[in-house]
Amino acid sequence: MPFLKLTTNVTISEQQSSQLLTDFSKLLAAETGKSENYVMAELTGGKNMIFAGSQDPQAFIECKSIGLSTTQAKSLSASISQLLEKKLQINPQRIYIEFMNCPAEYWGWNGSTFG
Repeated sequence: MPFLKLTTNVTISEQQSSQLLTDFSKLLAAETGKSENYVMAELTGGKNMIFAGSQDPQAFIECKSIGLSTTQAKSLSASISQLLEKKLQINPQRIYIEFMNCPAEYWGWNGSTFG
């Protein structure tokens, strides 16, 4: 049930996209302790964005999961930022990440919810 959505103004090639999706899937599973079978990730590159008055490379990430702790959020913030700096050359100071701990009864799957 972990979900990560990346929106960036950096153009992402198909090869980069495929690798980033794989990297994010493995990272989320490892950091949340959840099976990768439940992890979902989405990437959108090449968006018109501005941050701190500049259109330099930047990213906004939504990261949601059932049972996400503040400790996990801090660790994920570091891991996600490092990955984006390495793979897309986005300075961590130009990355915002919104974390959400979603109650199990509000996360639907397979015609029901996890709660």
